[in-house]
This record gives sequence, structure tokens and C-alpha cells, in this order.
Amino acid sequence: MEFNGGIGDKAIQDVITEYPEIGEILNRFDIGCVTCKVGICLLKDVVSIHGLSKEDEARIEQEINQHLAHKGE
Repeated sequence: MEFNGGIGDKAIQDVITEYPEIGEILNRFDIGCVTCKVGICLLKDVVSIHGLSKEDEARIEQEINQHLAHKGE
């Protein structure tokens, strides 16, 4: 997966702190990172380890990149 601005290589807790809307995107796909107390997984790994279909992974990638583009990232 390729996320704008290298955000895929950041810990999920840092991503959600900086961009809470990304947590909302993940929640819609039943990825519960917002409530996780560890939060050290990288964003790119979080999406790939949840056994989603390739279509859902592509939709998450697209939605996150669109959100970042809208924020000017």
C-alpha cells in the first residue's frame, strides 16, 4: 500500500492523533485501532493484517489518500 506523505510508515497511534478522521475510516472497515492501547503497528501493516479483501484494502488506501490530499498532505 502506498499512502501519501509516507504516513504508512508511522505508528497508528501517531497517525490517529494527527488525523482522527483516519481512525473513523478504519472503524468503518471494522479495524479497531482507535481503541487499541498498544498502537505501535504501522498504518500500512494495520490494513494488510486484518484479512480484508483486496477491494476493501484499495478503498481504504484511496479514502486515506483522498483525506490527506484534502488536508494538503
